[in-house]
Amino acid sequence: MSQPNQPTYEQLKARLEAAEKALAVKNAPRAISFKVSEKGAVSAYGLGRFPVTLYGEQWARLCDAMPALKEFIAAHASELSTKADKAAVVAAEVKA
Repeated sequence: MSQPNQPTYEQLKARLEAAEKALAVKNAPRAISFKVSEKGAVSAYGLGRFPVTLYGEQWARLCDAMPALKEFIAAHASELSTKADKAAVVAAEVKA
């Protein structure tokens, strides 16, 4: 039996599902967008918490190096962390 002002099991379950959906939306990858900064550089938004800003010629060099970057990432995949790895660490800390 529930006490006055105490949520029922169904209400708690509904709140939990709503919170999980909101978290999934929040953690979903955002679209990448670009803007020209005040100093004339190109800022890429949506990759992380802060934008990545480089000047045009730096972006061109990075684009030219993309095959080497992809090869490097593939060769070092076991050493690289992911957002899922960080989430697992946080979840483990919460349980402890």
